[in-house]
Amino acid sequence: MDLEMLRRLRGDRISMVFQEPMSSLNPLHTVQRQLSETLFLHRGLSPASARGVCLEWLERVGLSDPAQKLSAYPHQLSGGERQRVMIAMALANQPRLLIADEPTTALDVTIQAQILELIARLKSELTMAVLFITHDLAIVRRIADRVAVMRAGELVETGPVEQVFTRPQAPYTQALLEAEPSSKSPEPDPARPVLLALGDLKVWFPIKRGFFRVTRGHVKAVDGVTLTARRGQTLGVVGESGSGKTTLGKAVLRLESSRGTISFQGHDLQKLDARGLRPLRRRMAVIFQDPYGSLSPRMSVGEIVGEGLMVHRIGTPEERQRLIVDTLREVGLDPEERHRYPNEFSGGQRQRIALARALVLKPELIILDEPTSSLDRTIQFQVVQLLKDLQARHGLTYIFISHDLRLVRSLCHEIVIMRHGRIVESGPAGEIFANPRDPYTRELLSTAFGA
Repeated sequence: MDLEMLRRLRGDRISMVFQEPMSSLNPLHTVQRQLSETLFLHRGLSPASARGVCLEWLERVGLSDPAQKLSAYPHQLSGGERQRVMIAMALANQPRLLIADEPTTALDVTIQAQILELIARLKSELTMAVLFITHDLAIVRRIADRVAVMRAGELVETGPVEQVFTRPQAPYTQALLEAEPSSKSPEPDPARPVLLALGDLKVWFPIKRGFFRVTRGHVKAVDGVTLTARRGQTLGVVGESGSGKTTLGKAVLRLESSRGTISFQGHDLQKLDARGLRPLRRRMAVIFQDPYGSLSPRMSVGEIVGEGLMVHRIGTPEERQRLIVDTLREVGLDPEERHRYPNEFSGGQRQRIALARALVLKPELIILDEPTSSLDRTIQFQVVQLLKDLQARHGLTYIFISHDLRLVRSLCHEIVIMRHGRIVESGPAGEIFANPRDPYTRELLSTAFGA
C-alpha cells in the first residue's frame, strides 16, 4: 500500500482517539481549525460547510456552548472537554473502524457514560467496528461483544465478554477480575484535629475581550468553597470535568491565586509571602495524574526523589542518599535502580517514583490528583493499598481528587461533591454512598454503580 492510499485511509476509513488529548491537540490552533483540517483533507468541504459540521459534532459529543468552544484553544478547555474534541475529530468523517485508546480514562463518570453511549450509538448507525483499548473492566463488560486480555505483549485469553468474565481461564485474567476496590468506606474520626481548613475560597479567572483586553466576566473555577481535612484521614473531592477539583488542589498549594482563607497547621497561607511560605512547602506535596509528564526525562530516579532535599538543604549528601534509598524501598521500588531514568519504568512504577518524591520530605498533607486513572486495575489496587499503608504508618492526610467513585469509596473517610466550582454535598463517605441527598450526587452514583 503506497503512502497516498494510506493517507486516504487514515482519518477517513480508520480513525483513532488517544488517551492524552493535551499532547494530541495542537496548542497553537483553535478547536475549529483542528476539527476542520480533517474535513478539508478527506471531504473537501468549504470553510462555511466545515464550520457547520464542526458545530454538529461538538454538540453530539456533549460540549456546552459549541460555538464558543470552536474559537477556543486546547489550554482553555478542561481535560474532559479536550477529550470530547478529540472524539469529535475522530468521528467527523464517519470512519469504518474506530480505534479508541483509553478514550474515557480522564473523564468523570457521567461524561464517560455519555461518551460510551455515543460511541455505541454511532457504531450501530454507521455499522462501524470499534477496537476499544482500556484497563477499566466495568467499561469492557458494558460495551464490548468480545474481549482480548493482553499481558507483556501477548494475548493470554480471548472470547465472548460474558464467558471471559464469568469463567476466566488464565491466571492473569482471574487476578484482574479479583482486583476490585473494597466496597466499604473507612469510618471518619471527628475527634482528630483539623490539619487544613478552607473558608469561602474563590478562584476566578477573568474573561478579557477586545483590543484593550477589558474584563467582561469571570470563569468561576472555584466559587466559595469551605471544607476541612483532618489529620491522618482522606478527604475525597469528586465532580465532573471542569467542576474545579484540580483548581481547588492548586489553590490549596498556592499554585493558583485565590481569595478566601487557607489555614494549614494554624497558619493562614494567604497572608504569607514566599519566604514565609517556604518552610510550610515541605509539609505539603502533590502527586499528579500523569506519571509520564510529571517526571523529568533528563533526571535519574535518585535525582528526582532527592531534588526536594536539595532545594530545602536537608542533610549532608550521604544523609540525602540514605533518605532516597529508604523512601524508594518504602514505596516498593528497588533502590539499586535509582540511577535509571523514568522512561525505563512502567506507569505504575513511575507513579511510585512520584510518591517517593512526595514522601521524602516527610509531608503531612499530600494532594493526589487522579493518581491512578492511567493505571490498570491491578496496579490501581496495589497503589491504593500502598497509600493506605503509608497513611497508617505516618499519619498522612490525603486530599484525593478523582472521578473513580469505586476508589473514592474504598480510600476516603469523607468526601465533597463539586459542581460548577461549588460544593453541592459533603459528609462521611459511607453516608453519602448509602444515602445521597443532592440530585447531582445521586446521578453520579447511579451512573458509576448502575452500569
